[in-house]
Amino acid sequence: MADFGTQRKITITNYHEEKLVGILHDASSTSLVIVCHGFQSNKERIPMVNLAAALEKEGISAFRFDFAGNGESEGSFQYGNYYREVEDLRAVVQHFREEKYVITTIVGHSKGGNVVLLYASKYKDIHTVVNISGRFNLARGMESRLGKNFIQKIKQDGFIDVKNKRGKIMYRVTEESLMDRLNTITHLACLSIPENCRTLTVHGSMDETVSAEDALEFAKFISNHELHIIEGADHEYSCHQDELTSLVLEFIKNMRIWYLILINHSYKLRQTDSSYFSTFSLLDLNNCTSDKNYCITIATGYQSDLKFLLLLLKVLCSFIYCGF
Repeated sequence: MADFGTQRKITITNYHEEKLVGILHDASSTSLVIVCHGFQSNKERIPMVNLAAALEKEGISAFRFDFAGNGESEGSFQYGNYYREVEDLRAVVQHFREEKYVITTIVGHSKGGNVVLLYASKYKDIHTVVNISGRFNLARGMESRLGKNFIQKIKQDGFIDVKNKRGKIMYRVTEESLMDRLNTITHLACLSIPENCRTLTVHGSMDETVSAEDALEFAKFISNHELHIIEGADHEYSCHQDELTSLVLEFIKNMRIWYLILINHSYKLRQTDSSYFSTFSLLDLNNCTSDKNYCITIATGYQSDLKFLLLLLKVLCSFIYCGF
């Protein structure tokens, strides 16, 4: 683990025994945002670095890392690999939970946007998700990389080598990795994201890598969703970094911390209420027990969550009824 001022290089082992390398922006806060890069990218690309630095400046710790086969991390690069990268993210989440951090948000750019949405649909344990320029229709965008008639060619030869403009092979696409991408059904994953998960999609109107039309599709299938199109922005937000950062920070910080303090009084939430609070990854509500002469309940709700506010009102009315 190397130190760079407030930044620390951290290595985490994934479930395939590969070392994932990342940078922790330590804001001396146990609240943590995890930032994920896109296709054939890495943690040092401008959107990841700027977002992590902005979060740290706001007093929120952030961790940006390389998926296996990218950047400094171990493993070989594979085309597709969406759910494999979800498991890389899971390993990172589990590591920081063991270190007593509270992961409040996962943020992903481009393919990383797909990964954080797939994570939310599978694990349902992080309730703020930011999708920056993710691709909704994964069948799109392949011909420009793989060439015309790529399906016939890959079935005939078993693979396609993707080369850069100088003719150097950048990566190999196998039939298995191609089908991994084609079999990742985005709209089904979006429908599986729980309603108590707040999701923000940001997209640039001039994105030539992933059309802004994809952002509109996410809005159709995710129940608790906000959409922002940044006019004139490209896929990397080259001239719109400040606007991107401002939108993401505002969304992450748009959470209310509610403190219900009971002194010389006891109250225990019914299990149904308690379970709803716990879906927001909250602190121990079972501190409210009848054998204590006071309790402090701390609950986190979202400003836009009407169900939470109604439940909070119900709890407060119960306090008044009981003589609080």
